[in-house]
Amino acid sequence: MAEAGKRLASILEISAKNICVGMKTMEIDEMSNKLIKEAGCEPAFLNYRPHGAKKSYPATACVSVNDTVVHGIPSDYIIKDGDLVKVDLGLRHKGFFVDSAVTVGAGEMNADKKKLIETTKKALELGIKEAWPGKTLGDIGFAIENFVKVGGFSVVDLLTGHGIGRDLHEEPHVYNFGCRGEGDILKLGMVIAIEPMVAAGKGKLKQLDDDSFATADGSLSAHFEHTVAITKNGPIVLTKI
Repeated sequence: MAEAGKRLASILEISAKNICVGMKTMEIDEMSNKLIKEAGCEPAFLNYRPHGAKKSYPATACVSVNDTVVHGIPSDYIIKDGDLVKVDLGLRHKGFFVDSAVTVGAGEMNADKKKLIETTKKALELGIKEAWPGKTLGDIGFAIENFVKVGGFSVVDLLTGHGIGRDLHEEPHVYNFGCRGEGDILKLGMVIAIEPMVAAGKGKLKQLDDDSFATADGSLSAHFEHTVAITKNGPIVLTKI
């Protein structure tokens, strides 16, 4: 999984750096697919049908713009100046899955958008710091939610992180809220995907016809994710170069 994670980190970094005003979101998908295959890996999301979805996912990358939080399907949509573009990407390598996501601001970003991005990114970092053996999922969720609320934002409803390994989505659910000391105890050798999804508004969601999720109030959203191993020396971020 560490080997898979390094490959995914490199691919996601290249895809994110190439996002610019005027490109179509499907171009991000095409680039990601090409890079994953060149790395000798398989796209994790392509033709994957998550629990509760009406149909299989038709693309390699999830590309969600502005108020769409996750599972946005790449299309002919042309990225505009000021758009918040979330790229969620997963791959399988030698039988194991890894998963990661970033939010990129296209063009000029005002102070509020920059704060939303940085708050979500920092919330992920704080959640990861809690991922030690003997700690709990509630410790992770508390760290994330508390920081997001202090920043004036909201953790979105319904959506969570997850266990990951030989399957893309495994137990347990990794919530972005919680109470210290509560929830499942983190054990040596567990691998989890921690992924704060944050809204500038109230965090209520609606599911769109294409199975993507958007904020119910139309507020902007951001999303960051890493695949993290629980070790005796603390958390190791696998999806990092």
